[in-house]
Amino acid sequence: MPIRFDNVYVTSTGSFLPGAPVGNDDIDRYIAPINATSARIKRRILAENGITRRHYAIDANGETVLSNTQMAAMAINRCLSDGEVELQDVTILCTGSSGGDLAMPGFANMVQGELHAPPMTTSAHQGVCAAGMAALQHAATALELSDKGNALVTASEMPSRMFKHSRFAPRGYATDFDSHFLRWMLSDGAGACLLSKQPRRSGVSLKLKWIHNRSFSGDLPVCMQIGQPGGAQGRSYLDYPSLADAEADGAFLLRQDVRLLPHLFELGIHEYATLVQQAAFRPEQIDHFLCHYSSQKFAGVVEDLMQRAGLAIPRERWYSNLTWRGNTGAASIFIMLADFVRERELKPGQQILCFVPESGRFSISFMHLEVVEGDAAVQMCNIAPPHEAWPTQSAPASRLIQELASVWHEYRSRAWRSGLIRKIVAGEFTNADYVRWMSCWIPQVREGSRWMLAGASNLDPRYAALTALVSKHAGEERNDFKILFEDYRLAGGVAGMIEELRRNPGGEALNAYMNALASEPTPLGLLGAIYIIEGTGQRIIPALLPLLRDQLDLPSQAFRFLSYHGENDASHLERWLTAVEMAVQLSPGCERQILNVARHTAELYVLQMEHVL
Repeated sequence: MPIRFDNVYVTSTGSFLPGAPVGNDDIDRYIAPINATSARIKRRILAENGITRRHYAIDANGETVLSNTQMAAMAINRCLSDGEVELQDVTILCTGSSGGDLAMPGFANMVQGELHAPPMTTSAHQGVCAAGMAALQHAATALELSDKGNALVTASEMPSRMFKHSRFAPRGYATDFDSHFLRWMLSDGAGACLLSKQPRRSGVSLKLKWIHNRSFSGDLPVCMQIGQPGGAQGRSYLDYPSLADAEADGAFLLRQDVRLLPHLFELGIHEYATLVQQAAFRPEQIDHFLCHYSSQKFAGVVEDLMQRAGLAIPRERWYSNLTWRGNTGAASIFIMLADFVRERELKPGQQILCFVPESGRFSISFMHLEVVEGDAAVQMCNIAPPHEAWPTQSAPASRLIQELASVWHEYRSRAWRSGLIRKIVAGEFTNADYVRWMSCWIPQVREGSRWMLAGASNLDPRYAALTALVSKHAGEERNDFKILFEDYRLAGGVAGMIEELRRNPGGEALNAYMNALASEPTPLGLLGAIYIIEGTGQRIIPALLPLLRDQLDLPSQAFRFLSYHGENDASHLERWLTAVEMAVQLSPGCERQILNVARHTAELYVLQMEHVL
């Protein structure tokens, strides 16, 4: 559930972007190519991210012009100059950044020192994009619990120092794509906002209704990091004999595992759907959507996922300054908010939703604001936020998909924390583990098409179109277990016949449950089971496949089954969506049955994962 606030207002904002804007044609003056592939990678990434201008706090020689601390202080000064509060009236200072100028002391203390600010409560939050939101939540909570005072929140980033040409010299300018990627994505800047217990006396304030910060670091591996060399999980730069040795091994190259990025937006949209279900907000009542994304192509991904869930916010209500400000990490949402407030003519009562996904080790942040003005705002100070019911105008299929999204969200988290996947992520999976996994999975997969065909045959004749759709799907997967058995044999499996293999206890329970459901009259609930099973193939298996290939000494042919499902389950889920639409139209009320089966299937699927090792 989000953390709600009664008496906290954003009363002014400010931002600071160092130097003149740097266009794509001039980027090489600051972030120079480092090897023969740099230019090609740069063209590809710039074409996708849509950024045309950005700012750097280094000069063309790679020398620092302004520090991260100085940029944060300048953003704060601009914020205060726009407000009705003096620095001596501030009692709380919270900062967010992926890193300050020094390893210690904390960034908040350095910013306070740069400002020559009086004694106050400080708190520094380190992370990636969501660090600023964590700082804002901390400041707002402290302010809400205090009798009076004001809080400053700033987020500042200076990644350019990590990208200059000389940083790659210790490795002879030889590096991998993961350390190339972010050089053309990130840039420098700082933003700030002032929080007060009362709205400003004149002009517009933004009432903070709630903040929702949630981390999924226990589920998924590290995606974006600096401090360990590529592929050396668990090793820190501090474990080397010297920092020079760490740098020579590439530990100080900022890397992002781009293969893991799809998980970020899946997590984000499921959190979004969950907040709607909890009546935190209603999409149709959001007037402005401030969405932080690192690349323009991801805006389409977010919009598509919203539409699929029936929870879309019209694109004309979106606001982003990515193309002309660049991606400034934790500072992005603060710079965006400052630009937004300055550019838009805001009206009292308008609702603003902010969304910040973080790929460091996967965190999701949302913030809900309401525009208030002058005396009207004061009257709202002690009004508790409403807890609205679910919108009744939602189509049955859309609501079902939204509820299934919550089921999937919980299942996905448990699956990633299962013993099986944790061992894969830790890089400790062996050929013997893979063979054991396949040996209990093969008989389970063989039964899959059987119970689907059995369920289709038990559908009433009026479901002829649905019967044909499910039968086609089952027919396409009828021989999948044979491919899986060949993979098992190539990996070293010794069973000569499939009949010699046995499901583990979790697999036995899942198989019994599926066959029992399929034998019932009109078993529409099986669509819930297909959602979980096919979703695993589309959303989890593709992330595991490269990890398995990296750590197992097996031929590529031993992963054919996993490769096939990673590539084709997207189309399978499209077919599933069609089937769900048919089901709810022909049998109103079947949604609860589908949802319950999805929940039970998720429980049993995690159980069979836990029994693999």
